[in-house]
This record gives sequence, C-alpha cells and structure tokens, in this order.
Amino acid sequence: MAKYIALTFDDGPNTVTTPMVLDVLEKHSAVGTFFLEGNNINEESAKVVKRAVEMGCEIENHSRTHTAFPQLTAEEMTAEIDFTTEKIIDITGRAPKFFRPPYIALNDLMYSTIPLTFICGKGCTDWEDSVSAEQRFDTTMAQAQHGDVILLHDMEGNINTVKALDRLIPALREEGYELVTVEELFEKCGAVPKSGVIYTNVLSDGK
Repeated sequence: MAKYIALTFDDGPNTVTTPMVLDVLEKHSAVGTFFLEGNNINEESAKVVKRAVEMGCEIENHSRTHTAFPQLTAEEMTAEIDFTTEKIIDITGRAPKFFRPPYIALNDLMYSTIPLTFICGKGCTDWEDSVSAEQRFDTTMAQAQHGDVILLHDMEGNINTVKALDRLIPALREEGYELVTVEELFEKCGAVPKSGVIYTNVLSDGK
C-alpha cells in the first residue's frame, strides 16, 4: 500500500535559507509546502516563492506578523490572514487553503473566524540551534507515519534543517513514503478537511 507524507516549512520566505531548501528539494525531485509570514514577503523573496511554485510546491498562510492569535480580536485575526493571503495570491494566482497558527496557539475564536483548514505537524525542535542535523533527522524518521505532516522551518540561518532534509528525503522514500503537498496529502489519503480541527495526521485527526 502506498504511504504518503508532507514536508512543510514555516517562517519564510527569505533569500538565504529558503533557496537552500528549494535546492535540496530540487536535487531529489521532491515537493514541499511553505507556510509564509506576510511581513517576510518582499520583491526579492517573492522571486523565491515563484521558484517554489514552479517546482510544484504549495504556498500557504502562517499569518502576517507571527503573533500569538489567541490575544487578538476577530478583526485583528482577519487582517493578519487577509494580508498574507493577498500577498500569496499576487505571487501565485492561488488563494491559500491552509493555515498554520503561530506557536500552534489556538482558541475557539480562531476556528470561527479563519476560513482555512488548520495544520500543525510533527516537529523535531528544528528552530533551536542546539539541535543537530542528525538529531533532527533521527527524530523525524522515528515518528514518521502514513498521513503525517512534518513540521520544519526555513527561517534564515537554519542550516541544520537543510542538512537534515538532504538525508530525510531519500530515507523517507526508502521507507516507502511518497512526498506530497498538504493538499495532495488530503486527496491521496481520502481525507476531507474539516473546520474546528488542527491536523498533524490527516488520517487520524478530525475523526
């Protein structure tokens, strides 16, 4: 039976680490899903986003300012989402379908206000400089399951994730996984995105 998994990257785009992540994905003919912060999108980083789209990657919403949303009003939440969505549409011609909450901080108001499917993912603490590339690789491989979203970061200077990624892609394939975007993950796993749920595994969450 086919197994599917989605690699995702938070906190871009930037012109340093994001292109390195794309280089690794391209080297292995793989795709990923990038959750962008609106304030990081500028004329130069937009070129990086266009490259990602041309490679078959998916571009999604990670807010404008990476603020913890539970402290915001509904109007402030909407402004954060709309700003980044409009930036993404300008670059890609496609509206985001998925949202990763900053810090994975949640409340009920977010679910009732934000008209996107919420995505979390299995992480490896890869925002901490002290976590080595080998530790990131080992943690990710140990917890990988069919239907998973893997949560990584392409923030500027996050070289250990780039190094780990170069090993992860062939290792996951060796384990029988096909790497897909988040939208494809739902489709290939026969899962229908639901509101009021945050997904780390599209097969087990939302049931």
